[in-house]
Amino acid sequence: MGSDTEMRLPGLAGRRVAVTAGGAGIGLAIARTLAGQGARLAICDVDEAALARAAAELGAEVAEIADVSEEAQVDGFFYKIRERMGGLDALVNNAGIAGPTGGVEEIEPADWRRCLDVCLTGQFLCARRAVPMLKEAGGGSIVNISSAAGRFGYAYRTPYSAAKWGVIGLTQSLAKELGGHGIRANAILPGIIEGPRIERVIAARAAQVGVSHADMTEEYVSRISLRRMTPPEDVAAMAAFLISEAGRNVSGQSLPVDGNLESL
Repeated sequence: MGSDTEMRLPGLAGRRVAVTAGGAGIGLAIARTLAGQGARLAICDVDEAALARAAAELGAEVAEIADVSEEAQVDGFFYKIRERMGGLDALVNNAGIAGPTGGVEEIEPADWRRCLDVCLTGQFLCARRAVPMLKEAGGGSIVNISSAAGRFGYAYRTPYSAAKWGVIGLTQSLAKELGGHGIRANAILPGIIEGPRIERVIAARAAQVGVSHADMTEEYVSRISLRRMTPPEDVAAMAAFLISEAGRNVSGQSLPVDGNLESL
């Protein structure tokens, strides 16, 4: 979508967009797609090296180290956005962690809390700072990254699944609360995304149930109707659509991008 030969979405050129965890993975794919459409970018990440590489590649106007579970760091990120960009037109709440893998009796409460703090509370902390700027801009878009785990129960991944279900509730609540201000809120539910993160998840799950990595990979892919993992660029395309004027009447929705994942 970043190429001049590909479709241009209306209203993205010059739009000011914040992307959390924009240094790698889905966040970087979203930021690249938006940059290719002419958007102005603010990104944050906890990985300083990845953030620096992404900022240089994308020409991001704001690039801040920020853990979204830490209120002061979130506040600092959005302060820089106001200072350098003058406001905001869209927020992509992408930051998240995989959380622990294990039976419910094996999971430490601290690991449970950490997963919810990053995957759910972090989205709230970013939204509460973004919304005043979106109102000032006369409207805008919030895209929250949930997961297929937000519509399926996920054995041995209970903290992650619980957090991602929570993201859907947050999204629908924001859509109702903010619609009168011209602010749309939607959730994207990625499925099994190609890349190193899913490889780590598969390895942990394989070890948990005592099978090989290859067998566990085959099991994961067999649950997808299209029988293939999803490239992060496909999630990015959906995010760009939702932020653009093409998605101006889409709000309160939870949109899977997963090749029709049938179960987890």
